[in-house]
Amino acid sequence: MTNSVRRVVTGHDASGKAIIVADGPAECILQRPNRPGVTLTNFWQTFETPAPFDGPEETVDGPLVLHPPKGGSVFRFVTFEPEDPEVLASLDGKAAFAEMGAAHNIQANDRHPFMHRTDSVDYAVIVSGRIKMLMDEEADDVELSAGDVVVQRGTNHAWSNCYDAPCTIAFVLIDGKGTPAKGQG
Repeated sequence: MTNSVRRVVTGHDASGKAIIVADGPAECILQRPNRPGVTLTNFWQTFETPAPFDGPEETVDGPLVLHPPKGGSVFRFVTFEPEDPEVLASLDGKAAFAEMGAAHNIQANDRHPFMHRTDSVDYAVIVSGRIKMLMDEEADDVELSAGDVVVQRGTNHAWSNCYDAPCTIAFVLIDGKGTPAKGQG
């Protein structure tokens, strides 16, 4: 699902009437050679909680970063193409996450080069395909498929598409707080 995604944004006119302020393809997209086969598409972000109903008509026109804004949230799709184990073994997770302002979130020398811990609470819905969510211990890994939901609470993890079709996940990331786990950030 790396195709264009239609994004519709609502708002209000001067009299308070509901209107459409944007209707077109989502344009905040990140694909990069340091993380081949993964496409991130941001749809919207908020910069405070509670989020205002009115405000800017565009909130994702800057660089795409991993984390939501401090005190805010971000809504995105991430599409994971099937992984090639040989290519995966040659990749630098820290360099790939540095491109999204999150090199410090990568866990070095882990069993997957993109094992990381985010500073957010993430709501995820598997939109299509299958994927493995890797945890600290292999016994805790879980296979997810379309329709499954994950609540990721700042834990160390990686997404591994070891299957034969792309997987798209819808994420809402909410700025979080807490004490990092032992050995983490």
